[in-house]
This record gives sequence, structure tokens and C-alpha cells, in this order.
Amino acid sequence: MADDAAVVEEGMNPTQSPLVQVSFQRNVHRKQKYLEAEPKALGITQIGLSAYQILCVAVFLSKDLSNVGTDIPYFISTLLVVIAGSLAVAAQNLHLPTLRACLGMQIVACVACLVNVILSLIKMEDMPNFCYYYHYNDNFTLHYGETCHNIESTQSHFYAECVVIHVTLLAISATLAAYCCKVANCCGPAPKMPVITVQAAPVQQ
Repeated sequence: MADDAAVVEEGMNPTQSPLVQVSFQRNVHRKQKYLEAEPKALGITQIGLSAYQILCVAVFLSKDLSNVGTDIPYFISTLLVVIAGSLAVAAQNLHLPTLRACLGMQIVACVACLVNVILSLIKMEDMPNFCYYYHYNDNFTLHYGETCHNIESTQSHFYAECVVIHVTLLAISATLAAYCCKVANCCGPAPKMPVITVQAAPVQQ
């Protein structure tokens, strides 16, 4: 029996690795998750809608149909959204500092969109009282009064449209910020994925 035990001990290799080995490694392709958000399309949408808002408000301001006090912060907030959209497009190179800068600007863009929603609601309620002047002044005909009311109605609908646009931009910024956060690991350590290694059994001679 002692000889048999010795034969068994000699046949076992103490350093032999198992046939199946499980290890946890970082996902080297985790940056690709940012591309799942279609950042180019969303970034161009941010830039296009913001440029449209700037152009329309500039036209109203040039015609003295808007208030400068609310237009200046409106312009600044909208420009911040344009910068955020530009960084969203630039972050397609998956460079980690660019992704972190994009994350920061998208958070700023969310705040800017909220500010613009509030300003648009203020503009909608704070319409100029030109029409009352035309209504009570006998030197102007009924045609001028109707035209003025049409302009006021157009402005009111425009600012209602601005609210919808800025809510859309807010959703886009929040989406891009969420995807940037997944890649930049700002909320915690990088996740690890299990890797299963299967080794072939040694061939018996």
C-alpha cells in the first residue's frame, strides 16, 4: 500500500493549473459605449437648435420687440449649449480628457437649458404693451391694431416653441452627460468583466 501511495503522489503535479480559470479584467472597449449615444448627431442637433434660437432672438432684438435685460443671459446660456455640442462631436475620438470636458460642459448645458426655459416663460408673460397704445390712439386705424395683435400672437407662439426646444436640448444634454459619466468613471471605479479561460487537458502518452 505504501508503494501505491508513493506512485499516486509522484503522478500529481502540485503546480498544475486548473482546466477552467475565472478572472476579472477591465473592459478595454468601455469607451465605445459613448458612441452608442450617437454623439455626432446629438451634438449637431444642439448646435443647430441653439444657433436657430440665437438668430431668432437677435431678429426680435434688432426690431425692438424684445427686452435686453433677459436677452443677454439668454444669449450666454445658448452659447454654452453650442460649446457643449461642439465638445460632444469632438469627443468621438474617445480621448479621456475630452470626454471629461464634454461631461462637464453637458452638465453646464443642462443648467443653461433650465435657465433658458425660465427666461422663455418670462418673455412669454412679459409682452410689450404696444397694442394698447394703438388701440387707444385715434390717430391709428384698426389695421394697425390688428397687425400689432398678430405680432404679439406670433411672439407668444415663438416663445412657447422656445420652451419646447430648450426642454429637448435639456434631454439631449442629460443623455450625453450620462454616457460620458459611464466612460469617465466619475461615479465610481471602472467596472470589471469576468473572463473565463479554458485550458486543454494534457495529452496522455
